[in-house]
Amino acid sequence: MKKTTQLKKILSSPKLNFLMEAHNGLSAKIVEEAGFNGIWASGLSISASMGLRDNNEASWTEVLDILENMSDATEIPILLDGDTGYGNFNNARRLVKKLEQINIAGVCIEDKTFPKANSFINGEAQPLASIEEFSGKIKAMKDTQLDKDFMVVARIEAFIAGWGLKEALKRAEAYRKAGADAILMHSKKSTIEEIEMFMKEWSGRHPVVIVPTKYYNTPTEQFRKLGINAVIWANHNLRASVKAMQNISKQILQEENLIHVENQIVSVEEIFRLQNAEELQTAEKKYLPGTTEKEQSEEIGG
Repeated sequence: MKKTTQLKKILSSPKLNFLMEAHNGLSAKIVEEAGFNGIWASGLSISASMGLRDNNEASWTEVLDILENMSDATEIPILLDGDTGYGNFNNARRLVKKLEQINIAGVCIEDKTFPKANSFINGEAQPLASIEEFSGKIKAMKDTQLDKDFMVVARIEAFIAGWGLKEALKRAEAYRKAGADAILMHSKKSTIEEIEMFMKEWSGRHPVVIVPTKYYNTPTEQFRKLGINAVIWANHNLRASVKAMQNISKQILQEENLIHVENQIVSVEEIFRLQNAEELQTAEKKYLPGTTEKEQSEEIGG
């Protein structure tokens, strides 16, 4: 099944599905091996992994390079956190062309202005795009796609900006009519109150995706009861890896040896496995028939 079709099934299924964050080829492969059926290519995580802020400091072509590695490393679909589409409707529709070329299954864009800022940093001070401008951007993206199953998700920032339920509903309906395949309703509250109010008024008229980063204490069963279609675990692999690297770096600095750290980290062989090194060894035997294992070993050893 095409990756686009896989993602379409995930986002439209009445059964609750989950997308896990990844930010490079290695983390994408780990997500797939863990058993998730979809990946969230987080803008925050990708920019942070580059040592940059989540303010469109990473160019969209730099993001595409990372996405291509992620796509090549996995068989499950990737939904890109595409910020605002990296500009106006023209930038956004070119983005769709490039994403389809590297087999990315869909993109989520948010109704803020370019350059964007992270929603959890002074969110109420961030301006929102007009409904008309953002709807035009959605239409341009949908008109551009060649694969009918490529997914465009409209992320609504009305709650983040403090504009309330009425505005959130107004924008969601406008984006649905513009052609968005799903709505991502965002909230920074520590409870699910805003999402709950929206879902009751929305009445299941179109697929809804949520990101419970701030209201993480909410039981998942509550998402099911509300009729949520998909949940994004948005930045947790990045945060887990940062914690692990901070701890191991401090320990090695303090102890000046590896005696006590080796059993806390994966083996080098596990890295080779994730890189699919064995496939290359098999391919060398197939495509380099004149090279013996001894000769290969001598070449490697210099």
